[in-house]
Amino acid sequence: MSRYYYYLILINMIANIISAVPTILLHYRQEGAVSALLVGMVLGTIIVFVYTKFFNAFPGMTLPELLVKTTSKWFYYPMLFFMAIMWYIAGVSTLITYTFLLIRYLTPDIPIMLVELTLIISIIFGCFMKTDRVLYTIEIIFLINFPIIVFIIIKAYTNESLNWDFIMEAMLHVVEMPNLNVIAACIFLSLGVVNLVIFNRFFTNKQNFGLKQIIVIAFIAGATIFTTYFIPIGFHGYTAIEELVYPWVATSDSMRMRYFLIERLVYVFLLLYLVMAFLSILIHWHVAVELFKFIFKFERMKYKGIHYGYLIIVLFFTVASLFLIVILTEYQLFQYSKIFFNLTAVIFFAMFFVLFYVSRRMKGADNKDSEN
Repeated sequence: MSRYYYYLILINMIANIISAVPTILLHYRQEGAVSALLVGMVLGTIIVFVYTKFFNAFPGMTLPELLVKTTSKWFYYPMLFFMAIMWYIAGVSTLITYTFLLIRYLTPDIPIMLVELTLIISIIFGCFMKTDRVLYTIEIIFLINFPIIVFIIIKAYTNESLNWDFIMEAMLHVVEMPNLNVIAACIFLSLGVVNLVIFNRFFTNKQNFGLKQIIVIAFIAGATIFTTYFIPIGFHGYTAIEELVYPWVATSDSMRMRYFLIERLVYVFLLLYLVMAFLSILIHWHVAVELFKFIFKFERMKYKGIHYGYLIIVLFFTVASLFLIVILTEYQLFQYSKIFFNLTAVIFFAMFFVLFYVSRRMKGADNKDSEN
């Protein structure tokens, strides 16, 4: 598989380490979280396999193009609109989470709307770039930051403050019934593959996707889920972890780099994940923008040579994001994130039927063309 394919999956997994996902996992640690991690990893791998196999069968084609060829307007317009809204929400939830983090740890004296507006301006116009340029941008930024991510993870596993007894205590709860909220949160970590609904236009050649690639993805998913859940417990204890709002920020603050320019790792961690949050939002909002462009035909909305359709989507994303940051609290964001993760898990599994139908119709059309 192309390296860009792995970027889409990895960025979604890494960026959500600091979002509501670890909070949900640790909140239900006594209600079947450990067994749910295993179930979620398996189901997430299944989603990656199904979506990858589907889009790999139609290189260079986006989901809107496939739906136009195989379904009716009454079906694909509402479906794509709903997906665009969901991917906007996925991006804005990361945006709001990181805005709260910046206000809490780095910029407490700056108005919250100004902080979020600064982040929006730095992201929103990048969403209108061509898909290949978005991927090139992602590659440059990701490759610069990935070694630091690996260093932080190694630092966490080798830190003297990591108590493996706490981790073993947490593992004893593996016999409990899996918690559905935790399963949904784990599945969401693997949903970076769904970005192929638009980014598949970049993969114009059929990719090599088989057992070896599935094993690699399953290993990455398992390692990410294990690290996200067990490392904070290892640092803070199975009981004390409940008191932390952002467990991974507290965990990074438990680590020191004695001979480095910045001793407290938390500042490096926050700046690093600001970059990863930027990439995650850029990907989600690029997909949302492309879906909205397909539905509303923004290129046709002109007035004296000015494409005002693009201005509408910029204003919508900006105003809606600022409105949400004002009305939501951190607790409400956590509660709504649970609902959103559950919804995405159900919807993207239900989409298997749509993908199967589209695949059958496309193969049937190809067979007719070959007969003619």
